[in-house]
Amino acid sequence: MGAGQDTTRERGVVLPKPVLEGSLVRLEPLTHEHTSDLAAAVGRDRESFGWTWVPTPEQVTEYIDAQLRRATDGLLTPYAQIAIETGRAVGATAYWNPRRRSGTDELYAIEIGFTWLAAEAQGTGVNTEAKLLLFANAFDNWRVQRVDLKTDARNARSRASIAATGASFEGVLRRWSRSWAPGEDGLLRDSAIFSVVAPEWPSVRALLRRRLAER
Repeated sequence: MGAGQDTTRERGVVLPKPVLEGSLVRLEPLTHEHTSDLAAAVGRDRESFGWTWVPTPEQVTEYIDAQLRRATDGLLTPYAQIAIETGRAVGATAYWNPRRRSGTDELYAIEIGFTWLAAEAQGTGVNTEAKLLLFANAFDNWRVQRVDLKTDARNARSRASIAATGASFEGVLRRWSRSWAPGEDGLLRDSAIFSVVAPEWPSVRALLRRRLAER
């Protein structure tokens, strides 16, 4: 795992944007340099994108602009997921909703979200390793006490994928966040909430490492 020097700000507090690298995937801060790769990635099989915010090839520039605005506002740290084997971006993910102890700069919780992968990268171990890298940085470097993950409650595939990381299912919050499903613009969705807390991190890390070793 490597660390870059780029940073973003969250309510006036600098939040690091480390480059996180494993053997299958490198997570690097999202920029417009990833536009062509991501446009190619989203232009192929889109069957698994029904519940997730994934741009069309024509929308990738606008998508990156939107994520960078959120980063400027301190709402998230967006990443491109780079397949080590090809050196090409095959998806995106992010840290977001950082929470700090009152009156301090100390992070105590953060969410992993805005995650998607091109169809050909799914089931390859990229998502498993990406979650391992993101969890490790959050728990070992930032010393958070909690990492959240959530998805549309109807998205059985995403729920199974999150559960497979070892995250605990906490329940469904009704009308919790914006729906990204086709035809549901302006509507709210029910969100399935998962988490990993600091005492669970060693067992989650072991599980993810075991899954990668068994590929």
